[in-house]
Order: sequence, then C-alpha cells, then structure tokens
Amino acid sequence: MEKSLKHLKIVLFFLFIPFITWAQTTVSGKIKDVKGNGIPFATIIEEGTSSGTTTDESGNFQFNVSKLPTTLVASFVGFESKKQQITSATGISITLNEESVGLEEIIVTGNRAKPRTVLDSPVPIDNIGVQELKSSGQTSIDQMLTYKVPSYNASSQTISDATAHFDPADLRGLGPSRTLVLINGKRKNQSALVYINDTPGKGEVGTDMKSIPTAAIERIEVLRDGASAQYGSDAIAGVINIVLKKNIEYTNINVNSGITTEGDGFNIGADVNSTLNIGENGYANFTLSYYQQELTNRAGKPGKDELFGVDGTNPWIQQNPDLGMTVGQPEMKSGEFFYNLALPFKNNSGEFYSFGGMTARKGTSFALYRTPYWVPDPFNLLHDAGTEYQGFQPTFETDIKDFMNSIGVKFDFLGFNADLSGTFGSNSVDYTIGNTLNRDLGVASPTSFKGGAYSFSNLIGNFDLSRNFGQLSLAIGAEARKEYFKAEAGEPDSYFGGGAQSFPGVQPTNEVDADRTNYGVYANLDWDATKDFLIGGAIRYEDFSDFGSNSSWKVNARYKLGNKGAIRTSYGTGFRAPALHQIYLSNIQTLVSGGTISNQGTFNNVDPVIREGLGVPQLHAEDSKNFSAGFTFKPATNFSISIDYYNIKIDDRVLFTGEVGFDGDDTTTNAVEQVLIDNSITSLKFFVNAVDTETNGLDFVANYRNILVGEGKLAVNLAANFNNTKILNLNAQGGIDAPSATLQGYDIFNRKEQSRIISARPKSKILFGLDYNINKFSASLNNTYFGEVTWQHGSDASKDQTFAGKVVTDMNFAYDFSEKVSLSLSINNLLNVYPDVIDTHGDVVTDLGGRFKYAWEVNQFGFNGTILKAGLSYKF
Repeated sequence: MEKSLKHLKIVLFFLFIPFITWAQTTVSGKIKDVKGNGIPFATIIEEGTSSGTTTDESGNFQFNVSKLPTTLVASFVGFESKKQQITSATGISITLNEESVGLEEIIVTGNRAKPRTVLDSPVPIDNIGVQELKSSGQTSIDQMLTYKVPSYNASSQTISDATAHFDPADLRGLGPSRTLVLINGKRKNQSALVYINDTPGKGEVGTDMKSIPTAAIERIEVLRDGASAQYGSDAIAGVINIVLKKNIEYTNINVNSGITTEGDGFNIGADVNSTLNIGENGYANFTLSYYQQELTNRAGKPGKDELFGVDGTNPWIQQNPDLGMTVGQPEMKSGEFFYNLALPFKNNSGEFYSFGGMTARKGTSFALYRTPYWVPDPFNLLHDAGTEYQGFQPTFETDIKDFMNSIGVKFDFLGFNADLSGTFGSNSVDYTIGNTLNRDLGVASPTSFKGGAYSFSNLIGNFDLSRNFGQLSLAIGAEARKEYFKAEAGEPDSYFGGGAQSFPGVQPTNEVDADRTNYGVYANLDWDATKDFLIGGAIRYEDFSDFGSNSSWKVNARYKLGNKGAIRTSYGTGFRAPALHQIYLSNIQTLVSGGTISNQGTFNNVDPVIREGLGVPQLHAEDSKNFSAGFTFKPATNFSISIDYYNIKIDDRVLFTGEVGFDGDDTTTNAVEQVLIDNSITSLKFFVNAVDTETNGLDFVANYRNILVGEGKLAVNLAANFNNTKILNLNAQGGIDAPSATLQGYDIFNRKEQSRIISARPKSKILFGLDYNINKFSASLNNTYFGEVTWQHGSDASKDQTFAGKVVTDMNFAYDFSEKVSLSLSINNLLNVYPDVIDTHGDVVTDLGGRFKYAWEVNQFGFNGTILKAGLSYKF
C-alpha cells in the first residue's frame, strides 16, 4: 500500500506541473438532419487536429479549436460526413444527409496521431454505437459484442467455480489474455481471476467486461488488428476501446426485465444516466446501475450414476434422476457507478478530465452434488434433525469488486497536443464455500467457509504528445506501470485435513504478494503522401522488471479508391508478458482428475518443486507477427463492403498444462509422483510456454442502409468471421520436447488441452440482421450462426465429438409513446435452439455420469433457450 501511495503521489505531482499554453477559441453549434432534428452523439472534430467532441442528445456541441477561421468535420453512423468552414464561434449549424453507410464514421482507436474515419483507417475497425449494442437484446457488454462482432466470442460458464461469474471472452479465438481493453483510451485493469477450470480460455487472464454498465457507454471501437507497437502488451488479437458518454441533455432512466420460457433465470435491471453542467463548458456525466438474475438449470437426467457405478434401482436416484444437479447460469446481483468528467480551463488552453467507476457483484454458482453414496455424513449437518440424509450441493459464492479511475490534463505543449494522466485500477474476488462441510472436522464442521481471496491492481502513468506537420502526423509518448497480485488464505477450517467439499480453500502455502514494474516508450508516424495514399508506422520499447525488455514495431499503408473505398494492409510484431497471476498462482481444487473426482494441485512458476524438482523453465513473453490486408468498397451511397484477411503467428503461448499424475507403475515412485504424495493430490498442473500457433482468418462486413420500404426505412447488415488456428510446435509435449528430462513420458499438453486453442471456439460466425424504422416504431431481426466446435478426448480420438453449428434468432421491437417514454420488447433465441447433447462414446467422465446434458468445455452460445424481455425508458 505504501508503494501504491508513493507512485500515486508522483503521478499527481506531474499532473499539475507548469506547462506552456496556447490560445484557443471555444466554438458551439448544432448538428442536424435534413428535417432539422438534432443528431445525438454525432462526432465533430477540427480538421487536421485531434480536437473534437460528440454532440449531446439534442445535437448540440461545444469544444475548443486552434484558430478562426477553420474547418470542422462532422459525422455519424447512417449519415454522410461533412466538412464545413466556419468563421464565427457561435451559432454554427451543420446539416448531414442520411446517405452514409458507416465507412465515414470517425474513430480514434488504432492511431494516436490523428483521428480518422473507418474508410481512412489503414486497419479494420468496428464502430458500434450504444443503440446498436442495445438492439442485440442482450444484457451485458460481453454478450452484446458477441452478437454484434463476428470475431468476438463470450459464453456463460457453469460448474466452474469463479469462472462462472466472469465468462472468458476473446477476439479471433486467441484467448482472453490477448485482447487489450481500454476505457476512453486508457488501459483497463485485468481481473484477479485465472480461468483454471476446464472452460474456453483455460489458463488465461482477461478483463472483467461485466463490470462496465451499458448505460454509461456512448460507443465501442473494436480494432481488429495487432497493436502492441502502439499500446503495449496484450494487444496481439486487437483492442477494444469503450468510450463513455459525455455531455448529454436529458436524464435517462431505464428499467428492464426478462425470464426464460422454462420459467427460470428471471432477471431485472435498472439504470439512470445524467449530466451535471459545471461552469460554462464543463460537465460531469454519471451512471448508476443495478442488475440481478436468478439461476437456470439444464442438468441431465440420467436416472443412474455411471460415474460411481450406481444403477437406477437406488432409492435416492429414483427420487433424484438428475442426481441433484443444478447446471446453468449462476445467481447474481450487481451494482455499478460510473462517471465521466471534463473541466475546460478558463483560458481555453486545455482541460482537466477524470473518469472511472466501481462495481460490486455477488454471485452464487454450484459445484457437483454430493450424493449420499458419494459423501456420507453421519452427523447430518446440512439437514434438519430427524430427517433422512439426502446429500448436498455445495455453493461457490463470489464477492467481486472492480474499480478504475483516471485523472489527467490535456493542454498545448510547444505546439503539441499533450495528455498527461494517471490511472488506478483494481479487481478482487473473495470466495465463500456454502452448503458444504469438512468431513475431517466431524460434528464440529462449519457448513460455510471463507475460502480465500485474490486481487489484482495496477497504477499507470501516461504522457502522450501528438502534432500534425502538414501531411505528417506524429505521436510520441511514455508509460510507467506498476502491477500487484495478491492471494489471501481462507479460514483454517476450509483447508484442514482434506478441506471443505468442492474447494479446499486457499492455503497459507498458496499466499502471494507479488508486484512488478514496467516502462514503455513509443512513437507513431503517419504520412499522407497524397490525398489518397497513406503510409505509417509505429515502434514501442518496453522493459519489465521480472523478465526483461521487448521491442515491437508496425507498418501500415492505405490507398483510397476515390470516394468508393480503399485498399489497406499492415504488418507488425507484438508481444504479451506473462500475467502476474500466471507466474504466481497456486492452489488445490476438487476436479475430475485421473478419471475420478479428487483434489488437483496448481503449482506456480517460482515454486522450487516445479522449477528445480521438475525442471520447468521460467515463463517468458509471447512473441507475435501480425499481417493483414483488405479493402473497403462503397459502390453506392447507402451500400458498403469491407473484407480483411489476417495471419497471426504466436510463439511460446503461456498456457496451463493438462493433468500430470501417477504413471500406473506401483513398483516405483518417480519425482512427479513424490510431489503428488507429499501434497495429497492425484494430479498437478502448472503454467508453461506451451505452443507456437498460427491463425488465418477472414473478416467480412456489408451494410445496406436507408432502403425505402413503405413509409419507413430498412437496413440490412451481413458480417462474418472465418478463422483457423493450428499448432506449429509443441514446446511442452512429453516425450517430444518436454521442458525437462523429469517430465519425459508425460503428455503434459494432451489432445484435450490442444483442442481448447484450436477448436473450442467457432471457426465461423455469421451475423445477418434486418432493422426497420417507421415513425415511432422500430423492429429488428438478427440471426447469428455459431459454427461447429470440437471437443477432443485427452488420449482417444475415437471419443472426440464435434458439436454442429446452430443459428440463434433474436427479435426486438421498440415504440416511442412520446419524446420521453419508450417501450422495448425482445425475444432472444426465438426458436429455442440448444447445442448438441453430449455423446460420451462410452466414457462416463465426458458428461460426469450423465450430470451434464450439454458440453461446458466447448460452449458455443450457452444453453438457456428462449428468453423473453421487456424494457421501459423515460427521459426528462
């Protein structure tokens, strides 16, 4: 804590150092459509600079320009962008025609030197407004992006401890660790959790996307290209920049609710967003949000328990054919507060800004039901006295807190646009294991245990400069970051003896208090050689205190085909530093291990047992090479197409190994088996630079808007992603290239672990949507095709299963009763589509003796079925 305060004081000190200012002028006006109606959230910038803003809900704007006269550029999705020269500071009126198809929307992600339109950008970028996100009918940001961006995937998890409360998400099937998330252009902290259960993203660390309320968001920019040379570690697959709402005119209140057609999963949410005007030009936008959901249950009903060899004549199974299981989405309650503040200086030479938010989320998921014949309890601690013992299903309860706050100043510095900022972010998760017991404590056992906690935080300082020199755009900057990872032990009763059933708790030997520091500098240069030809490049150097330094670079080019489109390409290198979590995490979990349910140990990369005893090398950074090429084409004013090919090669991906257990030879005890015996576990796992991979893919986006149908307008959207990842080299395969002689003969990255990175996410995803608007009524029909996924057995290819691709159909309706009140109705998964059921091929471990009906390790889109939703909005 003292170190954190020290670094924070340094950042605050530099925030208020004297700086040179240059006179600017405040301009104000309104952006309208051809009917004279204001266009909310339109983008407007001063041409040739990075100065700009977005309009409020009435279409009004106000920001600083460098001089008068000057030229403004206004744009918004569904409209043609427009340049307009101004000579006065007030009363500016800009009218946009409804003829744009999205290629001329202005974006800021992917180029630090100068904002560009989607058409002008040399790399592919999606610009998704909040109304488009809401039209998905989904509730959380990760699910909204899943149904709007073909290359983005996230699906709900179940029976996976804390993973069920985060849901791993990724771009281009490259894992959660390789997508960088920004808020207003500043790095968002990662979560405290490592996904160590058998789910997509196993062994990875991601960002808690559920911690950001939809009501606070203006738009999301998704950069579908490697960007390590611009943003640093983690940006191998791309960058997601979440832009918060600014100065809106109205206060907005939304209430929504939903339920599945099975009658479970009831949810209800409410949020309010409003702006407080400060002085002449300042504002503070606030969002308050609450959401809660109940569980769903789609457990199998085998009527027997093949995992334990108990048939259907057992009286308890006859009463509980589902074996007592609850398999579905967890219970959850969540509250968020976010804000976005800007205070221009009185002399109009810059602004002070601050933004961020905090989230508190509590959830309850479920472990495997402890049947009476599996876990006897002679004391019947979990049932009323005198009642027959029926077994129990432990709960896994999480208390998650996420916090982020950035403060900074923007100003002119020697002719450069300067941005000096400090950001602090943290995420923590506390575990409670409920409705369970510790058999080794006997009648004295509690029935609820504090199982321990994990936390991650970072403190970041940034100083960025940008300037245009005619046709040259230059950006340079520096970043300093301090990261902290901490693991706290649970209460002693949770890990005494064999530990609490389902999760033995974080033990004192698993406690961690680790940190590291890294520094980075970058430069970004773009040259508009002609009005059509752009060439640019970026380079970044970073130094990490725990594993050394890295240099990344990138070059890109774009050639405009007049006003009809552009050809673009890029090539660059990237890297990802192993997360502190991946280096230091260790614990013991109750999992399916060695063909049965038992305790399994995770050992960290600095443990002498792993490093010296088993010869596992120190983790080092992943390296990548990214190539992309594509084109955008606008054959008509309302029709646009973009196609982009990409190739991504990643060396030394940091991943979790498979189970390393007993070799079946009872006559000898090798080094691995001695570790298992010493720790009372049946198998162990650890992190290693496991594989080299290559990913080839294609992104396709087509939009046809403003089609006159009757008195209304129709928009047609088609988008797709096709990808394929293959393993080029197994760095951690026993008997081939294992990290040490001690592990020779062990298949430490087996077929099942390989399938998580090559076939656990759809290789194809296609989105087809129709949106119709007429007067006060709007309707949308969205179809999402999730391609097939394949689960591979650890050792027997005959037991593999491919789950067929499925189409999920969503319908949404909205009606504006007045300018203030509107109603929305949604039907998610209209046709009640479910994934294929599990085919065990005779292996009872595959579905845990029938407990699971649907796959959880290669989940495409969840298995809740049809969901009915309704929402009411009021603004004043």
